[in-house]
Amino acid sequence: MSSECCAPATNSASEHETNEARVPWWRDRGLLIPILSGAAFLTGLILGWSAAETVALVLFWIGLVLGASTFMPDALVGLFTKGRAGIGLLMSISAVGAVLLGHVQEAAALAFLYSIAEALEDKAMERARGSLRALLELVPQTAVVMRSRTPVEIAAAELTLGEVLLVRAGERIATDGVVHSGRSSLDTSAITGESIPVEVEPGDAVSAGAINTSGALEITTTAGGSDNSLTTIVELVEQAQARKGQRARLAERIARPLVPGVMILALLVGVVGSLMGDPETWITRALVVLVAASPCALAIAVPVTVTSAIGAASRFGVIIKSGAAFERAGDIRHLAMDKTGTLTRHEPTVTAVVTTAGVSEDQVLAYAAAVEQRSTHPLATAITAAASHVPLAEGAVEQAGHGISATVEGHTVAVGSPRWVDPAALAAAVESLEADGQTCVVISVDEQVIGVIGVRDELREEVPEVVRTLTRRGIGVTMLTGDNPRTAHALGQAAGIEDVRAQLRPADKADAVVELDRSRPTAMIGDGTNDSPALAAASVGIAMGAKGTDAAIDSADIAFTGHDLRLIPAALQHARRGRRLINQNIVLSLLIITVLLPLAVTGALGLAAVVLVHEVAEIVVIANGLRAIRTPHLPSDQHSRQPERSWSQLPHTP
Repeated sequence: MSSECCAPATNSASEHETNEARVPWWRDRGLLIPILSGAAFLTGLILGWSAAETVALVLFWIGLVLGASTFMPDALVGLFTKGRAGIGLLMSISAVGAVLLGHVQEAAALAFLYSIAEALEDKAMERARGSLRALLELVPQTAVVMRSRTPVEIAAAELTLGEVLLVRAGERIATDGVVHSGRSSLDTSAITGESIPVEVEPGDAVSAGAINTSGALEITTTAGGSDNSLTTIVELVEQAQARKGQRARLAERIARPLVPGVMILALLVGVVGSLMGDPETWITRALVVLVAASPCALAIAVPVTVTSAIGAASRFGVIIKSGAAFERAGDIRHLAMDKTGTLTRHEPTVTAVVTTAGVSEDQVLAYAAAVEQRSTHPLATAITAAASHVPLAEGAVEQAGHGISATVEGHTVAVGSPRWVDPAALAAAVESLEADGQTCVVISVDEQVIGVIGVRDELREEVPEVVRTLTRRGIGVTMLTGDNPRTAHALGQAAGIEDVRAQLRPADKADAVVELDRSRPTAMIGDGTNDSPALAAASVGIAMGAKGTDAAIDSADIAFTGHDLRLIPAALQHARRGRRLINQNIVLSLLIITVLLPLAVTGALGLAAVVLVHEVAEIVVIANGLRAIRTPHLPSDQHSRQPERSWSQLPHTP
């Protein structure tokens, strides 16, 4: 045991895995020694009542030595090597003083109760971290790769980029990749928290840790075995274990001066009291003061709660990078949300086609797709997918931010925004489509406009529900986007968001977040590199999908492993509850010291009574902190999964 009795453990990942092994209590030294100390102490009490005082005294000594062995050596090492006056030192001085005064029984009680509380704390912290360590188990130890069309089993850590990975039904995927052949459904619940299996086919991206539930898949790896989306999640979890929140630092700041302060107070009580009365009585009281003012409960009040809460959050798809982030999340009163990829699916689709007289919708789509087929722009992808046939285009010339032109079947075809290609007679249609939240692409042939295509990145189906839930809980919502105002406001209206800010550059988003944060604590949620400045500027930055862009994840304090926005109210509710538990623990811990200290100085409580009250209160604090390990209620997925409709099934603007 460390003399810093309540400091959170800092074991390495390998030590975590070792400690994870289930061992019976009689083989667990951390529990066995305090239990034996307690058995010796309790047996001594019984024999003492039976008048077998000599045997009882021997048992008290055994209990004292066993209990003290768990904390006294570390306390002395900390004092002489680092000059650290920890809680264990207070307990050691109290135990030695009690023995010198002839109170071996009280010293044995102190050693037993302190050692068993320490052991219970260690087990509590181990249990709280259990769900975090479970993430490490999502990576299989071995993987099967195809080499010369022959399956070969290798260590998963040896996987490299571009290998063909064979994943049979029931097996976990060892690293990120793209399906090369085969069709199946994947269980991603352990990673994303989403219970519905995801159907995959050739060309679909898959993530490490997902379980293949049906047919065999051949997957071309896009990441190494030790550097993939799952190891990113694990790294975030390890950061959460290593870092502490503001209230944890506050507890430590209180405890740090308290230890020498209590020692000075005890010295004054002993010296001044001895000058005024019986020295033995006042020295005894001085020893009791040392124990009564021990801030052990205060020091463990926050770490056990934060660690429990972070572990629970990881089980429903929320990765919290630090205790400080978790505590700040409990104070959030406003949420700024990026539009593309966060409020929307980030999958633009053709939603309307408007044509001039004598031109069919198929012709408009064919000309547009011919020009756009070599472009990587998301709108180009949507248009190409909607076209039934794509003619050959030559001499394509792209003007960034405006559009692209090429020669198709001997005609000069231009495809671009209404700001570049004048919609002419279709201007009213463009205005109507943009008011409906659609992005318009105008198509001209030989400088004559023949049609307008409306493309929209559809709102995620759960967004209106999430906005209503946040509003009911007193959390305001603002949408930030670089899109044009008409499209942005149309989407905001559909989502139920009144505060919509459009045509923002990355720096503008960051400025908007800073402005919102001045009036009330604000979180920012986004998924792209352009959101990074705003994520870093917010009180709490939330990355949408831990397998999203590295820049967004690095800038964020919290990452969602999935893309269901209903995680937002659940995560904020979880953080608020954790904050309440932290506050309860801090108040209770300070109250214990405040009440026990005057009782110890006046002699109202003896050494044994103070030890008992203090250590029982410590156990109560641990138990209260462990309540944070409960996960919040998550709404079941009641949304019907409608198949995507093609442009021809959508209502067209006349």
